[in-house]
Amino acid sequence: MAGQLWNQPGLQPGTLWAKVVAQTRHALSCGALQPIPTRSDFIDQNRIRFLVRVLDNLARKAAADRQQEQQAKAGKDFNPFLPYDPDLFVADLSSTHVCLLNKYNVVDHHLLLITREFEEQESLLTQPDFEALWLGLAEIDGMGFYNSGKTAGASQRHKHLQLVPLPLIPDGDRIPIEPALMTATWPSEIGSSTDLPFRHAVIRLDGAASSPQQAAQATLQAYYKLLTALKLYSPVDHSLQGAYNLLITRQWMLMVPRKQEQFASIPVNSLGFAGTLFVRDQDQFERLKAIGPLRLLQEVADGHQP
Repeated sequence: MAGQLWNQPGLQPGTLWAKVVAQTRHALSCGALQPIPTRSDFIDQNRIRFLVRVLDNLARKAAADRQQEQQAKAGKDFNPFLPYDPDLFVADLSSTHVCLLNKYNVVDHHLLLITREFEEQESLLTQPDFEALWLGLAEIDGMGFYNSGKTAGASQRHKHLQLVPLPLIPDGDRIPIEPALMTATWPSEIGSSTDLPFRHAVIRLDGAASSPQQAAQATLQAYYKLLTALKLYSPVDHSLQGAYNLLITRQWMLMVPRKQEQFASIPVNSLGFAGTLFVRDQDQFERLKAIGPLRLLQEVADGHQP
């Protein structure tokens, strides 16, 4: 599937990355895009080199937090993305999804794939959600991820997947956690790694789809297999039974159940389970070093790996 492009209303094949680059340039010039400056450090544990981004500008992050708090208080039906800021608009992906730049980004070219109509972030993912993601992955060798609500690190209630280009470490590791996944055992089509001490499940994606619809259908089936394997889904009433983080590349999909948003005041979203963490200051970085990244992830995950 890598590198394939498909005809899709609203998005001409081969144009998405150029749109991302052009809109990023524009949004920076007009101030609509406000990157959060960080410096990078590393913590090595169990052969995993965790990237830790340490905040450089507390005022910028505080402004982002205040905006999110105001939006959260605005009511159940408040939509923080639509009408969206046109200076952050990248492309119409489909009849159901729009692609925007992440206003307060830490990672360059961080994209939000949002539903046109309001849906709760805690709702189950659908085939149109995965179609939007595969339209992005077809052109961008990246990692998609989903934080299924506040417990999983979501900062907005409006349903949105996210996509960041690879490698996650510039001129370095593609995805820091990936070597641990390469040691996974596969008693069935669902695998797990003894290098990861938290409860999780991983499934391979074969990359043989010929259309976004076909890719989305296969990924949706894999998604429900992961939910079922982790006892996060009830087929009786088609309901979600807990929070989770989801990571998706062209090759695999990883799901981690969640029980809490943070540990030792260090928040974790899906990127944490990819091997990249974010701390507010040097003191918090030192606390993370003392705890260890894997214990942090273990504490916020819902259960330890057997």
